[in-house]
Amino acid sequence: MKALILAGGAGTRLRPITHTRAKQLVPVANKPILFYGIEAMVDAGITEIGVIVGDTRAEMMAALGDGSAFGVSITYIPQDEPLGLAHCVLIARDFLGEDDFVMYLGDNLLEQDLAAFVAAFGAARASDSPPDAQILLKQVPDPHRFGIAELDDDGDVVRLVEKPADPPSDLALVGVYLFTPVIHDAVAAIEPSERGELEITDAIQWLIEQGRRVRCELLSGWWIDTGKLTPLLEANRLLLEKLEPRIAGSVDAASVIDGRVEIAEGAQIENSTIRGPVAIGAGTRVVDSFIGPFSAVGAGCEVVHSEIEHSVVMDNSRVVEIPRLEDSLIGTDATVMRSKLKPRALRLMVGDHCHVDVE
Repeated sequence: MKALILAGGAGTRLRPITHTRAKQLVPVANKPILFYGIEAMVDAGITEIGVIVGDTRAEMMAALGDGSAFGVSITYIPQDEPLGLAHCVLIARDFLGEDDFVMYLGDNLLEQDLAAFVAAFGAARASDSPPDAQILLKQVPDPHRFGIAELDDDGDVVRLVEKPADPPSDLALVGVYLFTPVIHDAVAAIEPSERGELEITDAIQWLIEQGRRVRCELLSGWWIDTGKLTPLLEANRLLLEKLEPRIAGSVDAASVIDGRVEIAEGAQIENSTIRGPVAIGAGTRVVDSFIGPFSAVGAGCEVVHSEIEHSVVMDNSRVVEIPRLEDSLIGTDATVMRSKLKPRALRLMVGDHCHVDVE
């Protein structure tokens, strides 16, 4: 089995951060979002991965390389325009060949054992009624915002509807799909939707109408599309809750470390309180500060005379003399500082290489 990871989107909902970086490489819990998906592929025994890339192709290639750092082989597949998920399958035809494959949205994070999902598909393929597709579904409170599945009495998919005004169920498609090579016939047969894209829901519906079985599994854990600030911070929180405490950096006697805290090698904590779950990156210096729960501070940062809580601070950034920074996302090589102290909290989303001086 191969994997196809979609990582070509522009990430307009996360600007200004995504003016200068791929949204799939924004870190949560101090690791790029896309890395979690690749690691899940490895755990599922998949070692051949195609990555759909767009305008951020150079950055993606620099971050992932040939895949050897993950124990996989990566093939990059350029997509000139975002023409739909089914279009990604269409342009990946040569890479996918005649293999079954998992398709995965690179900016999604989910609490799901991908290995078990893949194994269930393999077991079903060996049954008397083998499926040609398997989708992951999640119950949602607002089904009109998603692609929605309707199931028969046996639990198989009989209809898919994209963002329906009158939803047939509350089961939304999560961004993980499994296909046999027959999906290539489907994507070649469908027409672009009203928004000019080849929809994967239309391709799966084509399979159903051709009498092909589409199996589903229900996701019981969480699922987050990290394309906006609030869900990205929520993903950071959920992943930090799984953090294993580890202190590899230095902590002086005047500092307090409380709860699940990871302090990477070379980090220095001086006269500060770190209350977990918190991740502190390599080489970061925290002085006379408080870093509170659900915060991730990247590598090479400096936090001085400041309080940070429920925030992501990316690599090589500085937070200086800020009484309270919360619910914020700070890009790389950015500086947030205050020249005149006032006792109020800040909520910010600051792009890479910015300098914010709050008076």
